[in-house]
Amino acid sequence: MKYLTAIMTAIAMIAALAVSTAVRAEEKKWTHVTIATEGAFRPWNFTKADGSLDGYEIELIKYFCAHMKVECTTVIQPFDGMIPALNAGKFDVIISGMSATAKREEVIAFSDSYGTTGQTFAALKDSPLANLPLKGEVFSLATDEAGAVAALKQIEPLLKGKTIGVQTASIAATFLDKYLKGVVDVREYKTTEQHDLDLKAGRVDLVMASMAYLSTAAAKSGNEDLIVTGPRFQGGMLGRGSSVGLRKEDTNLKAMFNDAIAAAKADGTIVNLSQKWFGFDVTPR
Repeated sequence: MKYLTAIMTAIAMIAALAVSTAVRAEEKKWTHVTIATEGAFRPWNFTKADGSLDGYEIELIKYFCAHMKVECTTVIQPFDGMIPALNAGKFDVIISGMSATAKREEVIAFSDSYGTTGQTFAALKDSPLANLPLKGEVFSLATDEAGAVAALKQIEPLLKGKTIGVQTASIAATFLDKYLKGVVDVREYKTTEQHDLDLKAGRVDLVMASMAYLSTAAAKSGNEDLIVTGPRFQGGMLGRGSSVGLRKEDTNLKAMFNDAIAAAKADGTIVNLSQKWFGFDVTPR
């Protein structure tokens, strides 16, 4: 009897494996992908006056979907709720200037990176913080964290007691919590555009966000008083660059996006769109 039971158990396991394999094979047949973006993170993605979306990622989305031969729907989603909504199945992927960090990779998967610019600060031109030391210098938390920390120590006396605006759930918020906790007061906002408004109104002393976003924001009409300042930080806890966020089980969809990203790098699409939207190459190295 025990041999019969063992045989029946083995048969059941084989059947379950066959069903699992069939399900995985079925999952590979993606014909439609719903993509979430914030629509308020220029130049990565933003909403135009007519309600349509535009930006670096929006053009990349069109390229990716054409390359993968799938139909795509892009929906607007608040940034701070994107990961829970993705795992809840409200959409299939996130393409919204989201950096692939170790913390985020605990709950979702990421594609290869399609752009990286690092994090830096912006102030008002007439602010004492407008000329922070080490302006424009890049420090890597991945290859020289000690050098990055030394750079922060150099500007720390100027930041003591100041208020810095950041977007909620952003890597800038995580960075400040780790490296400048107790030195600065942090005020969080739903969108980067909101902290820009408070900077101009004098309710915060600095803001921190991606170099690409801040340089674009400073060049925007109405923001003539903004200036990018201080050192720029990349890598480490800040992640390996903006990447497509996916549910961990959607390995086949991840492979499809990785193939599309590789093609966009190889044929010059990422370089060309970088120059168009940022004025410099954001291709991950």
